[in-house]
Amino acid sequence: MNGVDGATPKHPVGIDQRTAPLSLAPFGEAVRGCAQDAMRAARDVPSFGTNLAATIAWAVQTAVDVPPPGMGQTAETWELLASIAMLDVSAARILEPHLDALSILAEAQREGRDADLDSLGVTAASSWGVYAAEGARVNATHSPDGWRLTGTKNWCSLAGQLSHALVTAWTGPDTRRLFAVALRDPRVVAHDGPWVSRGLPHVVSASVDFSNAPAVPIGEDGWYLTRPGFAWGGMGVAAVWWGAAVPLVHAIAERASTDRADQLALMYAGAADSALWATRSVLAEGAAAIDAPIVGRDLKITAERVRSITATRVEEILSLADRALGPGPLTSNEAHARRVADLRIYLRQHHGERDLARLGTLVTSS
Repeated sequence: MNGVDGATPKHPVGIDQRTAPLSLAPFGEAVRGCAQDAMRAARDVPSFGTNLAATIAWAVQTAVDVPPPGMGQTAETWELLASIAMLDVSAARILEPHLDALSILAEAQREGRDADLDSLGVTAASSWGVYAAEGARVNATHSPDGWRLTGTKNWCSLAGQLSHALVTAWTGPDTRRLFAVALRDPRVVAHDGPWVSRGLPHVVSASVDFSNAPAVPIGEDGWYLTRPGFAWGGMGVAAVWWGAAVPLVHAIAERASTDRADQLALMYAGAADSALWATRSVLAEGAAAIDAPIVGRDLKITAERVRSITATRVEEILSLADRALGPGPLTSNEAHARRVADLRIYLRQHHGERDLARLGTLVTSS
């Protein structure tokens, strides 16, 4: 096996680790089957991650057998997300919001908040996005014909390719509510840009215009942001970041195993491995906390901690990879260069110091 620069490793690094699903299970426990099945199916998808239609279809099929968070198998769901991110970051970016939407709908149903999704043409083959960014405003109004959305929503990933979405909209000056919409309705117009990103270039996140578009409410005003699943979803994204970083740690270790490796290369390998392991431990504890379950303020604190620690450690791994591997793989290895660019963009879902300030507010309030 060749190293990233063509040098021969002294000790080939964990071939099985590169092909087996990632695990958050304690030592001695078997990896759960959900991730194994999804990875096996992914290998049959042409241009996995960049062929949007095929990857979206794979995500819809994969989600059928995935347990939602909070039902005692949260670690298994996060193992799936991380394992797919290890294969391809774009594919994980497609799968994660689809699973999140299904989890939200399931959570609403468990709480008795049933929604008439049939009126929107929802089927088992529907593909979902979750659009909750605020900036441009979408207003929701109720009439004898039902709810309607009007306005523009920013940062709507893959709105031109998906069939449905969950969208936050304003029902009053200070109140928001979650709604399901059909993205292929003529009163919904998805823009194809601007999107000049070098990371996740195929996962276009542009604006969507709603012009009196039919919508179905999911929960009451404020429910989307106050439900436990809001914290669960945020931690699920962190599991994707962790999985996306795994091949970078493997590449650093592979470089350190070559005949030309020095003490500095070994230091990089050790630092990357410890950062990856620390993240794994945090995610495992977060999954266990969800299934315990913890709720309320403690859950919010846990979610902020998990996201902050994961984002910091994955940023560290990206920096270590840059220094340990040099410009070679960034300029000549398509898979590596795309992974680095994709992951850097994905990490911007974390708001750094602002999220730390929110955590600080939580831990210092009584």
